[in-house]
Amino acid sequence: MAELKLAKLPDRTPVKMTITITPDLRSALRDYAAIYATSYGTEEPVAELIPAMLAAFMESDRNFIRARESHQVDK
Repeated sequence: MAELKLAKLPDRTPVKMTITITPDLRSALRDYAAIYATSYGTEEPVAELIPAMLAAFMESDRNFIRARESHQVDK
């Protein structure tokens, strides 16, 4: 088999989760979506923005990244 620079892509099967949030957070998320639409000229549902927001948050948390790497186990 050929050695490719691109590794095999990870599982990208969506996983649905249900969470409960406060009314204040709901309002802030709606406001964020409105500002996003104004900034980029494209309306996106809050449900589409949340995964990207969570990923950006975790990718910017250096302490989380270090802790996760030190506790990494084979999946």
